[in-house]
Amino acid sequence: MNIVNKLTARHLKKNKRRTMITIIGVIISVAMIMAVATLGVSFLDLMKRQTIASTGEWHVHYKNLTRDQADAIQDDEATSKMALKNDRGYAKLEGSKNRNKPYLFLREYSEQGFDQFHIELAKGRLPKAANEVVISEEIIKDAKVEYKIGDEITLEIGKRVLPEVLSPFNQNFSLQMQEDGTLETLDAEETASFTIVGMIKRPVWEPTWAPGYTVINYIDPELVTEKESFDAFVVMDKLRGSFYSDVKTLMKKNQIEKASYNDDLLRLDGLTDNDNLRVTLFSLAAIIMVVIIVGSVALIYNAFAISVSERTRHLGMLASVGATKKQKRNSVFFEGVLIGAFSIPIGMLAGLGGIAVTFWYVNTNLAAALGDSSEKLEIVITPLSFLAACLISIITIFFSTYLPARKASKISAIDAIRQTQDIKISGKTIKTSRLVRKLFGMEAEIGLKNVKRNKKRYRVTVFSLIISIVLYLSVSFFTTSLSKSADLSQKDIDYDIHVVGSDLSIKDLEPFTLLDKVSSTSLQTSMWGTAEINEKAIPDLLVDQIKNGKYEYSVNLVGLEEKSFQQYAEKIGADVQDFTATGKSAAIVIDRISYQDYSTGKFVETKSIEAKPGEKIQIKFKKDENATPISLPELEIAALTDQVPMGVTTSTLGGVDIIIPQKTMDEVKSVHPLVKKEINYHLFLNSSDPMATQREIERTIPSNVSIFNVYQQKENAQQVLMFVSIFTNGFIALISLISIANIFNTISTSISLRKREFAMLKSVGLTPKGFNKMMYYESIFYGMKALLYGLPISGIVMVLIYMALQPTFEYGFLLPWMNILFVIAAIFIIVGSAMLYSIQKIKKENIIDGLIQENI
Repeated sequence: MNIVNKLTARHLKKNKRRTMITIIGVIISVAMIMAVATLGVSFLDLMKRQTIASTGEWHVHYKNLTRDQADAIQDDEATSKMALKNDRGYAKLEGSKNRNKPYLFLREYSEQGFDQFHIELAKGRLPKAANEVVISEEIIKDAKVEYKIGDEITLEIGKRVLPEVLSPFNQNFSLQMQEDGTLETLDAEETASFTIVGMIKRPVWEPTWAPGYTVINYIDPELVTEKESFDAFVVMDKLRGSFYSDVKTLMKKNQIEKASYNDDLLRLDGLTDNDNLRVTLFSLAAIIMVVIIVGSVALIYNAFAISVSERTRHLGMLASVGATKKQKRNSVFFEGVLIGAFSIPIGMLAGLGGIAVTFWYVNTNLAAALGDSSEKLEIVITPLSFLAACLISIITIFFSTYLPARKASKISAIDAIRQTQDIKISGKTIKTSRLVRKLFGMEAEIGLKNVKRNKKRYRVTVFSLIISIVLYLSVSFFTTSLSKSADLSQKDIDYDIHVVGSDLSIKDLEPFTLLDKVSSTSLQTSMWGTAEINEKAIPDLLVDQIKNGKYEYSVNLVGLEEKSFQQYAEKIGADVQDFTATGKSAAIVIDRISYQDYSTGKFVETKSIEAKPGEKIQIKFKKDENATPISLPELEIAALTDQVPMGVTTSTLGGVDIIIPQKTMDEVKSVHPLVKKEINYHLFLNSSDPMATQREIERTIPSNVSIFNVYQQKENAQQVLMFVSIFTNGFIALISLISIANIFNTISTSISLRKREFAMLKSVGLTPKGFNKMMYYESIFYGMKALLYGLPISGIVMVLIYMALQPTFEYGFLLPWMNILFVIAAIFIIVGSAMLYSIQKIKKENIIDGLIQENI
């Protein structure tokens, strides 16, 4: 170690307070970078595990393959794992006590398939031969059919069919029935015998409304004949940007006709055939990383810039004894190396520790909110994320020390000893408006002159404030946009179970609302109609489709029973009396919709209709295109809202949802017998035990009613939204703390460096009251200048984030006014507090000691 580096190390030890402040600034910056990198990787890992649990582990699904085609896929160098699957069909489950699940559903997997599709064994073993099966334990628990391991079963296997319907039904279709009450039948194609060798838990991929209990059989690839066909689910060895083109090339080469992709899993690996989504992902990642790095550089730069300001006389002494520019510059770089060597490991550990505590807290609350079945957050540190965080931190420290190092190299011995390099005075430089003195007094004018004469320190402070404003507003807008995007991309599943049927009455469904485990319910009736809407009420997106000054809307008319309607009306702030008055047919119109436009892949939020309270809508119904329309009672719009009742999902563009009391729906129903037949009856409910509630409903439910238990989809959606909320709120809190620490550090140090200046002002008669007044006005000048630059820059960053989201998520740009008002107030409060804190530290400073102050 050369003499200059030794002196630098000695100086750092001597000035422990300044060294610790710099180290803490670097640690915070490194911890933020490490936390963000770890959080991103861990969140992706969670989403992958959740997706694999629900869909299976595969990237591409090749359909209807021959044995030769399967062998070609297996031999392809891009294939890592391949599972074979075949849906063999359905068989009658004799003695089933659940009339909505009268079948066994037989699915065949190769050995690899048991692993890729997470077949969870409850007891026994998995099948190893073609005549062995494992059965779902739900057959015993739910259907009450007693099977045990070792039993031999003979099944007549075939397809579910319904007269006049061409396609056979799969597990996604509940038990089917025609309008005349005719149930589907089973068309048997083969008879086979099996030995039960184990029992499995109900697979996640089996819908709760599926009519067949899962039975898993073994398929041996070696025994597959040339005439048989099956599906292959492939996990790729390495996912490249050419993935989609490579798959198409393989299909063409081996004459494979059909394939599909696990888009959810591929998207998490950064692959999507949706170019808009790719642009959105990479644009957002780039913007947020730039914001983080700029914030980190600003935080560390300020620490080193202030350190150099305090070391000016020390650097001047080095110059006076022959230190070259290079040696002085390297002195600052060496300081960066020492601080970085100490701070980076601690910052990395602090970032990981913070994430570990956060994950523990999240997982604890997640289990309470969503149940133990939810996937848990796990800390994932990949070599790439660790090296990236480390490298970004090193580069950040280097660039943060570069400008201070250049400044240090230019300090001359005379200027350093006289300490005149930061203050350069000319009449033009410190000229102020006479209006300042007239409005605010002499103290304000002195404060403004001090700001002007200390330009470098002033700029450092203002720059710190600007960065804090930009960081807070940019991250707030980003996290708000992220939450908005998550809301748009998740279906509005605010219920666990949906019971639906026709030719019923509300009274048929009411008993299910009283079940023990049911926590909330909504009873509804619905029907579809049309309404011609005038041009003035049509949103801009539909203007091109207007004919003869009108557009025919598709209307989803929803009737809520009395209790549900009253709760909904109160929720949106409407007066229930407006809808229940005798002789009045009033309605609530949902005037804002969110949906996915499958033609473009965008998630869109927009106005559905430009209507006003008091206007009327005439809805018509017709059975088919050639039928004469039937006019329904005219409805008056009593309220408009963007909130939907429990269970209602908004229409797409060109549709509108209208909510009315059940009393009004009864009037609609009585208009014509055809209208009455079109009414569907719905019960949406939440339950503390959805599976148990489903079983209770199935025991007494009419045969013409279907049950859809969607608690798992709801759980997944809630989990995503919860993690997004935690991530966004945590990110805002972290940025806010860093910004506040940065401002306090910059201002308090700047005040400390001005002890001599303050002592001089006091020596010529500035009173304590006048001194405080001067400092308060300086705070105002700092805040105003920072806001003057910070708000427009933040606006530009927010527009960039909004533009990055537009290719995938389309909604109106809204400035976060509450955040802007908050940041305006916060800037003046924080600057004022920092000034007050710093003043209190130097308040009792002796004038003589202040005049002879040295920064060594």
